[in-house]
Amino acid sequence: MKRVRTVKSTDIKQELTDRIVKAIEDGRMSPAKLWARSANGGLPVNYATKNAYSGANILLLWLEGADRGFKRNEWMTYNQALDIGAQVRRGAKGCRLVRFNKVERVDPETGEVEFFPAPVSFSVFNVEEIDGVAPAARFDEFEPVDAAEQILKRSGARIIETGERAFYRESTDECFLPERTRFACAANFYHVATHELMHWTGHRSRLARDFSGRFGDEAYAFEELVAELGSAFCLARIGMHEGRLEYHASYLDSWLRVLRRDKNALFTAASRAGDAYSHVMKLARMSEAPTVQMLAAA
Repeated sequence: MKRVRTVKSTDIKQELTDRIVKAIEDGRMSPAKLWARSANGGLPVNYATKNAYSGANILLLWLEGADRGFKRNEWMTYNQALDIGAQVRRGAKGCRLVRFNKVERVDPETGEVEFFPAPVSFSVFNVEEIDGVAPAARFDEFEPVDAAEQILKRSGARIIETGERAFYRESTDECFLPERTRFACAANFYHVATHELMHWTGHRSRLARDFSGRFGDEAYAFEELVAELGSAFCLARIGMHEGRLEYHASYLDSWLRVLRRDKNALFTAASRAGDAYSHVMKLARMSEAPTVQMLAAA
């Protein structure tokens, strides 16, 4: 059986959760600034494989890129750089991420083979600190409004623009938004629209999300966190990251209570948001990974 080097789940999960909590407390992740603002034009991508990162690793790379002022959203490990003839610069700082490997375990009593997820820590470096990589490709900007309209229309969701509030009503399975002309800019409208669309994916006829058992009174705030992350993923996918959250209350205090109490909450929220994002991308007939235009420098 292949041995896999793992780290204690309490160590890596707590460390990464603490970093996100601190970012919220410092005001770097708030509705006023938008989680997707750090996306630098799209989802973080592995330069070597061209695959987009997923789950909580998206948040950590967005935060790392924003904190350090990187303009490119491409990353890879030290060994991946070596494999393509590139070299991480001396003194470069990696960003610690986590993946979950499937590990075998033999039950000593029954002899049955069981599988369980084991968290593995690894570090990636931004291509701006790697010599020997190609310069950022430059293409015409991807049209964000058309792409956002495609996501909304192809979802099949009933979206009604009226009134003063933005909300999803589960009883009638409808999303309500203020009229788009009342928003300061198109990006603000699409951010709020995709946020409510994420709530729509949680309906019992779709992904059937229900956090009442695990989070109790904080289930509503946790669902808001899932919706906000899912919206951020959608907007980043189409290169729209300049919006501001309007006509919507801030749930940051509730998010903090959930994250402080449960070190697994961030990973659960990111995973469920990823499921919602994937569901919407499938309906929109769009790939989850960014297109080559998404790799252009900001």
